[in-house]
Amino acid sequence: MAVPDGFVLRELEVSDYHKGFPELLSQLTVVGDVTHEEFTARFEELASQRDDNTTIVIEDTSSGKIVATATLNVLRKYIRGCGKAAYIEEVVVDKSQRGRQFGQIVTEHLAKLAQEKGCYKVLLVCVSNLSQFYQKSGFEEKGIYMANYFAKQPAA
Repeated sequence: MAVPDGFVLRELEVSDYHKGFPELLSQLTVVGDVTHEEFTARFEELASQRDDNTTIVIEDTSSGKIVATATLNVLRKYIRGCGKAAYIEEVVVDKSQRGRQFGQIVTEHLAKLAQEKGCYKVLLVCVSNLSQFYQKSGFEEKGIYMANYFAKQPAA
């Protein structure tokens, strides 16, 4: 699926801090008051792990704003011949751009990337009312997802 004219799909860059990346993530979950210095430090840390961590964005080239994002995390396993599995997380599309298939574009792109990285599966966690949306990208409901959030810890 192609990105429409006027938009570009690419990997996250440190300059995206000033292009609304933290604000976009805040449409999904708690981001907190992340300074540019903290963002840069985390960006550099994750960039050094690019084989196992890839964040992509869709940028509106006319406004310079980030309008969609998703992250692929690769896990190295002992099972399946010491294989690799992947998770797609933090999928969010700016509320002003929803309905343009940007969510489908980023999830399909990352699923393909997981396959290229040799992963035997890719998982995606979503709220139940979005499951039909992700089924369009080839995902199917499988099992139950559980979470244990630790009290008084900043959202990661």
